[in-house]
Amino acid sequence: MAIFRPARPNDPLDHVETPALLLDLDALEANLAQMALSVEGTGIALRPHAKTHKCAAIGRRQIAAGAVGLCVQKVGEAEALMHAGITDIRVTNQVVDPRKIARLCALAELGRISVCADSLEQLPLLDAAARDARIRLPVLVEIDVGSGRCGTRPGVPAAELATAIAGSRHLAFEGIQAYHGRAQHLRHASERQEAVDGAVEACRRTLDALAVRGIDCPVVTGAGTGTYPLEAASGVYTEIQPGSYCVMDLDYGADLDAEGCRYDEGGSPFRQAMHVLTTVISRPLPDLMVTDVGHKGVAVDRGLPAVAGRPDLICTGASDEHLKFTCTDPASAPRIGERLALVPGHCDPTVDRHAHFVCIRNGVVRALWPIEAKGAFH
Repeated sequence: MAIFRPARPNDPLDHVETPALLLDLDALEANLAQMALSVEGTGIALRPHAKTHKCAAIGRRQIAAGAVGLCVQKVGEAEALMHAGITDIRVTNQVVDPRKIARLCALAELGRISVCADSLEQLPLLDAAARDARIRLPVLVEIDVGSGRCGTRPGVPAAELATAIAGSRHLAFEGIQAYHGRAQHLRHASERQEAVDGAVEACRRTLDALAVRGIDCPVVTGAGTGTYPLEAASGVYTEIQPGSYCVMDLDYGADLDAEGCRYDEGGSPFRQAMHVLTTVISRPLPDLMVTDVGHKGVAVDRGLPAVAGRPDLICTGASDEHLKFTCTDPASAPRIGERLALVPGHCDPTVDRHAHFVCIRNGVVRALWPIEAKGAFH
C-alpha cells in the first residue's frame, strides 16, 4: 500500500502534491535572524511561542538563534516537543486535571518545565503532582492585563497567590505571566501602545505588591508579534513570547506601523514564510475557480485566505474541502490544474491541520519537517 508523502527532498515545487503547507526557508531564516537582532544587547530573553508552528525543527532553529526555550499552551504540545529534543518549555496556561499535571511533571525527566497558575485552587494539585514526581515545579502567576481571559487580578491578589506558591513545599515561584492577547491585533500602533501601557502598569502594581512581601520576581513574561517591541522597551518585562513572527499571516499583515503602513506592505520586518499550496480543480464559470483545499486545510477563523501575488483573485467562500475564488479579470483567471499559494488568515490553526512543512528554497523542496505537536490539544 502506497503511503502518501507530499514531496521528497530535491523535488521541484511543481511535483508537490496539493494541498500542502509550504515553508519558505529563506523567509523563515530572515525572520528568526530579525527577531534575534531585535533583542540583542537588551537583556530581554526571547522565548518564542511554539503554538504557532508546533514543530521541533523550527524550535531548534529559534534556540540556535538565541532563544532561551519555547512556550506552549498545552501539555500535549510540551510532550511532543520535549520528546523531540526541546529541553526548556514553559506552559503559558493553567493545567487543572490531575492526570495532565502528572504528565506535566513527568516531563521534568527530559528538561526544564514550568507552568502558570491563576487561582489558589490549582496549587494543591500542582504541589501533590510535583511531590509525587520528586521535583520542585516552577510556577508563574498569570495576571489579567486586559484580555479578559485567564489571569488573576494584578497587584495584591496576584501577590497573595505568589506568596502561596512560594510557601508550597514542592513549588517554586518563578515570576509573572502577563500576555495581552487582545492587543496583538489592534490595528493602529497607538492602540497597541495604549494597551501595553496598561499591561505594564498592571505588572508594576504586582511587582510592588510582591516587594512589600519580600518576594523576588525573576521573570515578567508576555508579549506577542504585534507588541513585543513595546514590552521589551518597558523596563518591566524580562522575557518576550512572540510566536507568529516566524511564519506570519493575513491578520498580522493588516496591522499598521507607527507611520500607518500595513505590516504586509513593508510595515513589518517579518516576511510571509508560510503558504498553503492548492490546485484549481474546477472552473464552472469564467470568473469562478474552485480549489482542492477548504477549511480542513486552511483556517478561516480570522478571515478567508488571500492568494499571494494575485490581488485580482478574491476568496468568496469556504467549505470542508473547497475554496471558491472570483477573478476581477476573467481573461487572466487561472485554468484548471494551475496552482495558487494562499496566505492564511491565521497561521496557528492552519499549521495544526497539516502533518508536515514542505520546506522550499529557490523553488526546490529541501526537507519535510514533521509538525510533531499537530493535534496536541490535551
